[in-house]
Amino acid sequence: MSNVYLKSGKEESLKRFHPWVFSGAISRIEGNVEEGDVVEVFTSQHTFIARGHYQVGSIMVRVLTFDEQETINDYFWQHRLEEARLKRIAIGIAQRADNNTYRLVHGEGDNLPGLVIDIYGRTAVMQAHSAGMHFQRMEIAQALMKVMDDKIDNIYYKSETTLPYKAELGQENGFLIGGSKENIATEYGLKFHIDWLRGQKTGFFVDQRENRALLERYSRGRNILNMFCYTGGFSVYALRGGASRVDSVDSSAKAIELTKQNVALNFADDGRHHAYAEDAFKYLDEIEKDQYDLIILDPPAFAKHRDVLRNALQGYRRINAKAFEKIKHGGILFTFSCSQAVNKDQFRTSVFTAAAASGRKVSILHQLTQPADHPVNIYHPEGEYLKGLVLYVE
Repeated sequence: MSNVYLKSGKEESLKRFHPWVFSGAISRIEGNVEEGDVVEVFTSQHTFIARGHYQVGSIMVRVLTFDEQETINDYFWQHRLEEARLKRIAIGIAQRADNNTYRLVHGEGDNLPGLVIDIYGRTAVMQAHSAGMHFQRMEIAQALMKVMDDKIDNIYYKSETTLPYKAELGQENGFLIGGSKENIATEYGLKFHIDWLRGQKTGFFVDQRENRALLERYSRGRNILNMFCYTGGFSVYALRGGASRVDSVDSSAKAIELTKQNVALNFADDGRHHAYAEDAFKYLDEIEKDQYDLIILDPPAFAKHRDVLRNALQGYRRINAKAFEKIKHGGILFTFSCSQAVNKDQFRTSVFTAAAASGRKVSILHQLTQPADHPVNIYHPEGEYLKGLVLYVE
């Protein structure tokens, strides 16, 4: 096993259990280290401080353990996955009769940086964000089958777009265990097609579950616009909530087709729903004012990294300004950012700037974030990536 030695004073964040070692903190590496290897991290005084996956890039070590006695073996994976499962049982999401869709592992939030596992009925979808997790995918899959016992039959691996492309890992999506064409899962009593083959993330935006449920409470009797609808999750909840009309908009014709399928799965031949494959800004430009009294803005990440932060913040300001301009008096706006590079204060400032420019009176009803099955490690605040506001617009 190779050893990584830190520069003097660079161990302070690790003493506070932050799970990343940045390249600038490293003094030298001893041994023939390969990307994805497990390495040991030492202070400049040669004191052990952490053990984790090595990777070329800004984040060079993702810490798996701070315990020198804890080795990375089959027991380690099984123990960490069992801890994650018990956490989901404790928060009441893993054993509900009306729900079989949830996140089982959320990277750093479950002390497994670089790993995501979502559960969709009898299928688990695993996603690696580091070379180390990629190389150990079969050990993790086997441990997962033991931990989940008879709860799942299939494990699908979906990491083609999430692994560092420069590593040239030759990754391919596909089943590690089992194989199933059944792709319908249940979320709070509603059914959804999960496209883990070609869909975004692991096939569904599990992180908006509680926010969709909140929207349902505000939907009765309202005309609702769901922008950037993707697979129509918010639209389906709005229909169950008693909306008078729901319009779903996405620039992707494929997303619109998925939205229609999910609506039909729950509300066949429901004339309240309409779907449009169109650019969001163009659609908002062309609609009449006061046409909608509830608007949902849930765009894809405008900023994947900090280099484009300024443009992203302008994008959030523009799309929210357009919503403030068009929404009906007494309307409600659900607005979100899933960009990790955009922090809570920056997102709020963009929305508040848009509100001020509109000249309308705006009140905050709810401040939203990711659900409990997407936990934030208290030592890793960067894990809070989803930001949302529910606003009342006079």
